[in-house]
Amino acid sequence: MTILDETHDPDLTSWVASANVEGNGFPVQNLPFAIFRTRGTHNEPFRPGVAIGDQILDLAALANIAPFNGLAAEALAACTTDTLNPLMALTHQHWSALRLALSRALRNGAALQKQLTPLLTAQADAQYQLPARIGDYTDFYISLHHATAVGKQFRPDNPLLPNYKWVPIGYHGRASSIGVSGQTFPRPVGQKRPAQDGGQPGFGPAERLDYELELGVLIGTGNAQGEALGIEQAEDHVFGLCILNDWSARDLQAWEYQPLGPFLAKNFATTVSPWVVTLDALAPFRTRFQRNPDDPQPLPYLSSLHNQDAGAFDIELSAWLTTQASRKAGLAPMPLSESNFRDAYWTVAQLVTHHTVNGCNLMPGDLLGTGTLSGPELAQAGSLLELSRGGNQPVQLPSGEQRRFLEDHDEVILRAQCRKPGYPVISLGECAGTVLPARAHTPHR
Repeated sequence: MTILDETHDPDLTSWVASANVEGNGFPVQNLPFAIFRTRGTHNEPFRPGVAIGDQILDLAALANIAPFNGLAAEALAACTTDTLNPLMALTHQHWSALRLALSRALRNGAALQKQLTPLLTAQADAQYQLPARIGDYTDFYISLHHATAVGKQFRPDNPLLPNYKWVPIGYHGRASSIGVSGQTFPRPVGQKRPAQDGGQPGFGPAERLDYELELGVLIGTGNAQGEALGIEQAEDHVFGLCILNDWSARDLQAWEYQPLGPFLAKNFATTVSPWVVTLDALAPFRTRFQRNPDDPQPLPYLSSLHNQDAGAFDIELSAWLTTQASRKAGLAPMPLSESNFRDAYWTVAQLVTHHTVNGCNLMPGDLLGTGTLSGPELAQAGSLLELSRGGNQPVQLPSGEQRRFLEDHDEVILRAQCRKPGYPVISLGECAGTVLPARAHTPHR
């Protein structure tokens, strides 16, 4: 459970001037983590860094100086490899201690300013890789609005299945195809539903390729196999949140998803943002977990006073699109939709709790996806499947183009940030990915 402390003081400023620019997203109150190196330096190792304004503080170099003591020193010592997993494997107390030490070191008037200044790299000059070695990936389905909108397209009279309001629905995805923002991938190929019942299925490139506006939950401290995490302890095992796009081939999925769920329609690519924002940084944006009183209330193992009072997060989400034509014309990314994580039907703590209630062991760096996060209005839809009403009503773009689903060379950009009066904007960065043409498929004989 995260409480407010001196790191959340809205009046704090940094000696890194860009961190004090209004709306920059990476003020000293944020301090998210990523894995980076200087762009174009292929022999330079990737290492952990923390964002401050438009700069990145090199934590591996800082660890060589060893300026901290106690838990903060232990946490910093874990920041010398090309992944955040060693840091994630420590405890919430370690992460909080490191955050406090970094906050004090980066504030105006800090004694360490002279030592830290040479350790800064401009974000514009950085190349990123995945923030963690992701061993396992689970994607959930926690937006009631998304589930209802999609369900209506297939079951107009009964869009939600009976279990939806009782249990966080999830499935195990593919970790090997997860990439960091900037990922490109060929349009997936696979089988499609036959044109008529009993006929031969079609085969070829997906024609109904879609994005999914999600958040990712990165696990920190693991649990032993057979050990369930109670809802009061669940958040202590969460290192932080990132932005996630779990691309989906809707036509492949419609044919293959019964009886075992998504397969080739989902395993070809998943994109995450490079920055991981800790739950400590998000503490000022906690909000009450809202559940319609007429709906089933969570079972006791999924309920706690803290989860009811502050288990949800007020995180604004948005999806943007650039096309080959719009980029050629020099147009800015075009907005598709906006939504908010607070409208989700389940919380982060509930996802972790339910995932482990049967004794499943989570590992540092494991990734949980929220599933598409849509709001109650059409303009808050987190996918083209919803925005185009199943492809029946094309989305009109400011460039004059239309989209029912994604076309080759389309780039989808997802963004997320937190805002509240009197507090600096906290950004989760950006998650961008581009669809390339399908590769020619030559069957082996």
